[in-house]
Order: sequence, then C-alpha cells, then structure tokens
Amino acid sequence: MSATPPGPIGDPLFGNGRQYAADPFSFMRACADSYGDVVRFDLGPRETYMLTNPADVERVLVADAERYRKPDFGDDAIDTLLGNGLLMSEGETWQRQRELANPSFHNQRIGALAGTMVDHTESQLADWNDGDVVDVHLEVARLTVKIIVSAMFGADITDEEVKTVQAKLEPLGARFEPDPRRFLIPNWMPTRENREFDAAIGTLESVIDGIVDRRRGTERDPAVDPAGPKGVAVRGPAGDGPAGDGGGDLPIDLLSVLLRARDRGEQTDENLRDEMVTMLLAGHDTTAIALTYTFYLLSNHPEARERVARESTVATSDGPPTATDAREMRYTERVLDESMRLYPPVYTLFREPKLDVKLGGYRIPEGAALMCPQWVVHRSPRWYGDPDAFDPSRWEPKRRSQRPRFAFFPFGGGPRHCIGKAFSLLEAKLILATVCSQYDLEYEGPDLSLRGSLTMHPDHPVPMRIRER
Repeated sequence: MSATPPGPIGDPLFGNGRQYAADPFSFMRACADSYGDVVRFDLGPRETYMLTNPADVERVLVADAERYRKPDFGDDAIDTLLGNGLLMSEGETWQRQRELANPSFHNQRIGALAGTMVDHTESQLADWNDGDVVDVHLEVARLTVKIIVSAMFGADITDEEVKTVQAKLEPLGARFEPDPRRFLIPNWMPTRENREFDAAIGTLESVIDGIVDRRRGTERDPAVDPAGPKGVAVRGPAGDGPAGDGGGDLPIDLLSVLLRARDRGEQTDENLRDEMVTMLLAGHDTTAIALTYTFYLLSNHPEARERVARESTVATSDGPPTATDAREMRYTERVLDESMRLYPPVYTLFREPKLDVKLGGYRIPEGAALMCPQWVVHRSPRWYGDPDAFDPSRWEPKRRSQRPRFAFFPFGGGPRHCIGKAFSLLEAKLILATVCSQYDLEYEGPDLSLRGSLTMHPDHPVPMRIRER
C-alpha cells in the first residue's frame, strides 16, 4: 500500500482542530482543493481521513460497508443523547431495530400519511397574515415536529411541548459544534455547557415520556395510526403484523410497533426511549433545514419560485395535495435536490474501518476516522459546472445521469441509508405545495451564515416576509 496521504500541518496539541472549528466548511473545501481525493488531518486527538471522490465514498457506504462502523470519538455525549437508537447502534442490534422500524416507513404507509402532513401545514398557515415577517426556520421546525410525532408516534404534541423541544435544541446543538478543546474536558465536569446539555436531555426525555404515557394501552388500536387502513395493512416483523401477534389489524406507527415489541420482551424502556429521541430529533430537523434553505433559495431566484408556485397551484387545484400530486411535482423535486446539493442538512458522514483498508491508493489504518463530506463533494467543480450557483436544471435526467452516483448523497447510502428518505421528500413537497400555492416568501435577513453541529444550521434567524399570491 502507498504512503500516508497528504494534508495540512496542524498544531502539536490540537492538530487542525482549531482551523476546522473556526469554519469547517471553508476548511474542508480548501483541503480538497489543495490535496485531492484523500486528505489526512488531525481533529484534536483523532487521525482523520477525508474522502472526496464519489467512487471512494460509494465503496465505504455501499460496496464494502461491512468493513466499516460508526466511529467512537471518545466523547459519550452523542451516546447520552441518542443511546442505542438507529443512528448509533451497530451489528445485530442495529439490524433488529431496522427490521422493527421498516413497516412504519413502508412506501404504502408513507403515501397514506399525506393527509396528516397537509393538515398540520394548513393549521400552521392559519396563523400567517399577509405582510407579516416570520422566522421561517423556526416555523418549519415547529411544523415538522408536529408531523413526525403524529406520523410516527400516533399522538399529538401540544404547542407547549413543541416550544419546549425547540428551546432545548440550542444547547443540544451547541454541544456538537466543533471545538478542539472539548476532548480535554470530561463530560462529568460541571461546566456551563455540560450542565445545559444534561438539562436539555432531561427535558427532552420528559416530553418523550409524556407522549409514551399517553399512548400506553393503545398500541393495538388501529385508530391511533394516522395512516389508516392502508398503513395497518403493511405486515410488520415476525410476530408483529396484521396476521400475527394476536391477529387482526394493528397500528404500524413506530411507537405502537416498539410498544408491542417491549411487551414481547424484545425491547426495554431504555431501547424505546433511544428510538423515540432519535426519531424526534432526526425525523424533524433535517427536513426543516432542507425546507429553510429551499425557501431561502427560492426567495433569491424569483423565476424558480414562480415555477414552483405554478406547479403547487396545479397540485392543489382540486383540493389538498396528495402523494399522487407530489409525484407529479417534478420541477419542485429538482429544486429540492439542488437545495440539498448546495446546503446538505447532514454535511458530512463519519465511518471507522474495522481493519486496515486501501482507498484512493493510500493505506487507511484500522480505527481512523473516515470523513465523507457531502458539503465538499456536492460543490466540487469536477462534478458540477459553476458549483456554487443555484441551477435546478442540473437534475434533469440526462444531466443527472452524467455524474457519478455518489456525487450526490444527502441521505447517505448503502445499508445504513436514511430510513426516512421517502417520508422526508414527500413531506417537503407537500409543505412546499401548500405554502407556495398561497404565499410568496421574501427573505429579509443578512447574508446567509452557516453553523456546523450534527446538522448544518443557519447561524442566525431566517426572517421572511409573507406575501399572499
């Protein structure tokens, strides 16, 4: 195997951690521009290898996925937050959790949730008035929280609980912003950041506990599943479906599935909590961010905004938009893809090789951190002409087919691809159809500034003025 790949020289103690923390997005792109397909640098105590060739990304995520695992960064904050849920579990535990969750995300069930998604959107818009200015990021985040709780928990969440969740996202997100000094401070040390993080988790768990308590005893009642008869017709895992676990129709919302698995001794209360926290956070945050950036880009590109509005008007011409209407919104889908290319909510993925591997002609040692950055690959001039420009026509079938498969991977790929991809895309298109058929949103904030955490958030409010069409 070849020698160590090139990369920037770092500090003796923090490596390149301070450069990365100051601006992870500029740092990653500068490294790719300077050093090529495989770049080595140090993030604090961790040796990191960044892969920017789609062929190498595909090998890690798909072809050789069994050779890699989620990395352990020596910081148990993420384990404290998400535990052994789908995002963090490995091996047989992950496989079992994925199999339990699959029926809740079956395409048939997702399509049947369209009415729930539109109803929540219309309810949110009832508070909008022509000429008002709203923080669109906050608005869509509150909306997607309500949708994920209804769709996957079979429950309603109160406005007060939504506000509580939103208030606690800031200290949770701040804990995962890059900081090279963090590995020097134990998680048990009572710093202000650690105290706020622990308190936020406690509050979030109390909201989850309240929802679970309201659902106890209803996990076999088909009426709780917002997808209705179509949703419950999907067969669940062995022993848990319409023909099993006592027979008859059963709700297939995720919380019902997990509650029944707990009754069978296949889940503990801790497992259930981990999955609910994971679903609440991951299930609403990425879609809310994608929509925020989409509204921002549409505001800056009136011609594209008008095309989306025309498509939305068609989708809503004979009533609330359905999953069938959403499938016909082809231009809107291209806008969403271009938004997620320019502003991928998950801006990098990490893996860790279980043994020494060879990538891009270099030896990558067992236990190193592998970074597969959507932010860099999606904006590479190797795969996209004028990569920083907004151009939905990139996603016309002919142009799209000319690029490598993993030149675009906002939902990851391989066995661990995002289970909620179809849910998120349908939700985003239905929200856009409902909003854009009624309103134009005009951005009135500063130049967009980004903040890296577990996901890529705007570093400031995103004020938009509402204009009735």
